[in-house]
Amino acid sequence: SSALEWKIVFCEKLNYDIHTLRCARKDVCIRWKKILLQLGYQKEADSLLTVNRQTVLSDWENVEKARELLRIVSEETGLFPRGLSNSERYIFVMDRLVSLDSAEDFVRLAKEKYPRIES
Repeated sequence: SSALEWKIVFCEKLNYDIHTLRCARKDVCIRWKKILLQLGYQKEADSLLTVNRQTVLSDWENVEKARELLRIVSEETGLFPRGLSNSERYIFVMDRLVSLDSAEDFVRLAKEKYPRIES
């Protein structure tokens, strides 16, 4: 029946969309990791990118700076693919970079390595 065919097509498209989103998120994580490695965080890159329920933000001043820098990364670089918002998890990562005094260097490298390409 056409209803069954529609359900099959819908499920295939949904699975494709989920797979595409997962790949895009993985690509973003790989890009962040490459920049962290370039900044010299060979041993710490994975832990800097790890965010879970226990993760806490530092003081409010750092959080505001982290938000602003993340907005710049999102709007002025190609680090996040079009249509993929800058996931909330990256506010925690940027907050850590602010605390480590590496956030501005991260943004500079992100602009160099992943320039925004207008389509």
